[in-house]
Amino acid sequence: MARKIVECVPNFSEGRDRSVIDGIARAITSARSASGEGVKLLDIDPGEATNRTVITFVGSPEAVCEAAFQGAKKAQELIDMTKHHGAHPRSGATDVLPIVPVSGITLEECAELARGVAKRMWEELGIPCYCYEAAAFTPAHRNLAACRAGEYEALPEKIAGSNKPDFGPETFHADPAMRTPEEQKQWEIIAKSGASNVSARNFLVAVNYNLNTVSTRKATSIAFDVREKGRKAREGGKLTGALLKDADGNQLWTPGTLKGTKAIGWYIDEYGIAQVSMNITDIDATPLHVAFDEVCAKAQARGIRVTGAEIVGLVPKKVLTDAGRYYLEKQGRSTGISEDEILKIAVKSMGLGDLKPFNPREKVIEFLMEDEAEAAAREKLVRMSIKGFAEETASESPAPGGGSVSAVMGAFGAALSTMVANLSAGKRGWDERWKEFSDWADKGHAVMVRMLELVDEDTRSFEGIMEAMGMPKGTPEEKEARDLALEAATLHAAEVPLETMKTAMEVFPIAKAMARDGNPNSASDAGVGALAARAAVRGAFLNVKINAGGLADTAKAAALIEEGRALCEQAEKEEAEILELTRL
Repeated sequence: MARKIVECVPNFSEGRDRSVIDGIARAITSARSASGEGVKLLDIDPGEATNRTVITFVGSPEAVCEAAFQGAKKAQELIDMTKHHGAHPRSGATDVLPIVPVSGITLEECAELARGVAKRMWEELGIPCYCYEAAAFTPAHRNLAACRAGEYEALPEKIAGSNKPDFGPETFHADPAMRTPEEQKQWEIIAKSGASNVSARNFLVAVNYNLNTVSTRKATSIAFDVREKGRKAREGGKLTGALLKDADGNQLWTPGTLKGTKAIGWYIDEYGIAQVSMNITDIDATPLHVAFDEVCAKAQARGIRVTGAEIVGLVPKKVLTDAGRYYLEKQGRSTGISEDEILKIAVKSMGLGDLKPFNPREKVIEFLMEDEAEAAAREKLVRMSIKGFAEETASESPAPGGGSVSAVMGAFGAALSTMVANLSAGKRGWDERWKEFSDWADKGHAVMVRMLELVDEDTRSFEGIMEAMGMPKGTPEEKEARDLALEAATLHAAEVPLETMKTAMEVFPIAKAMARDGNPNSASDAGVGALAARAAVRGAFLNVKINAGGLADTAKAAALIEEGRALCEQAEKEEAEILELTRL
């Protein structure tokens, strides 16, 4: 079962005083769940003009909930909302506190976590809380804007009126003269902390589009053009026309063009420009690159240019890789290239470095969640230089051995086939065929990536056998445990090279298509790719046989060897056909 991991992205109403921001971050990272677990801090993103900081952290549900509570507690201590001013809408020191499912947990489970945090914030800290989006108790509170209506300044009337918080005073008077001593005591706490908005939601992308204007009015008009809610409907569709209402007297709205988005326009002193500030709440309905192009189009229609975009907080990797692929396809270029290159295209295409340098390694949640030491250990061999790998193979150490080297050959076979596909996609005069070759390059690159994973996986499987052999065998129980562990490790050591064989077989269709239909000047490269793939298959088969020979389960061993032999025979045929195609 997958480990349960959630992300929390609270927004605190302080973006200028670093001592306050650091104090809140320390409270978050110092928090521990009942079992002693902490969280991993991924990002701190302060905004001076908005006077607001977004902090992102991940961990187990219990650890994240405790860290979120401790962060809110410290914000209540350090931030005085009676003195707060900033460009961003806000209602509390901890303004929003969303909990986001990452793995092994549902949005509905996160909603229960969010409600639990909100309840605790009121009961232990006296902070009123609205629960919105997936955590909302009522339809009226699903929208954050409805919960935060009137912002901090409207809290007395809201708490006393119909828009009460989900967790807050049961009775309250907006007029100070009518408050009971208990209500007045509660208000003294609320006046300083404000009210918090707690939610569960899927990944949200917060992005600001930079405009070559200082006009907030123009920025707001563009925001209204694109945001899902749109703008108030007026007679004749004119800004000066009378407001249109339905038969019940409710205001009618003209929706914007982008589903799952919220947007406003503002001016940022820090940069001296106006921006369209957008939250994309449904990245499936409106991917970032689609939103970027649409804002550009609406801005251009008003005589304004979008000079770039600013991502606030973190984004899933898919947001940027999808964008990179989209812009490559618009250019008629192959998408079968490295992930780093795809990310670079996304950054350049949307001007993500317009206002300050943009490093995907610091903004993509998957990169920040990755433990560098674990990744280095997992990819010990593929992180080496070619010279280093060759020297390590030549050393007296038994690993890496033939299995890892076979996987390397398969990776180069896939790489060569992919290279021919990419060269063909960019060949002059073949512009109408770029998608055909791009698709082949995508397939080839995916095979290459998997082959590289198998390089280290093969060596780890050998190390597993060594570990099992080193287990104690002084008692019958220890010997039985050792025998079971050794059988399992040996089976895995046979299955990994068999997987290498199967993966290397995927090179042949790509190499064949490139030898037959690709750039004729690179046909020989496709041929070498086929030779490398067959070497990978045959080399890996030797490792299947030697490891299967150590299995106590002879029937299983025979089945593995027979499957491997069939793959070798097929590889020989595939290689011969491809080499025939490469004869000039």
